[in-house]
Amino acid sequence: MAYDSNNIFAKILRGEIPCEKVYENDYALAFKDIAPQAPVHTLVIPKGAYVSFDDFSTNASDVEIAGYIRAIGVVAREAGVVESGYRILSNIGEDGGQEVPHLHVHIFGGRRLGTMVKPANKS
Repeated sequence: MAYDSNNIFAKILRGEIPCEKVYENDYALAFKDIAPQAPVHTLVIPKGAYVSFDDFSTNASDVEIAGYIRAIGVVAREAGVVESGYRILSNIGEDGGQEVPHLHVHIFGGRRLGTMVKPANKS
């Protein structure tokens, strides 16, 4: 999947589309999901034009990687879900269900989340 500079997250980063920001540093922006799946459902995106973790880990600088990962930790702490537990999810590629071609992590928390992936049907 190629990076599309007109994807919704690129537009949010450029200020063309508003978001409910919860955290920002030099390398990441975190905002509330518009269709939350849990009491805490926050998206954390890197500020650089990266499609996936493969793209990010290959092409981002060490400073960008550290700044992004630290932002995920800060957002979880500030959301108050560290003690009770939370889930980090990133859909990558077509089989992974990625809809926006910009790397992003979902942070879910605030309730028991249940099974992560259902077992595959055996034929």
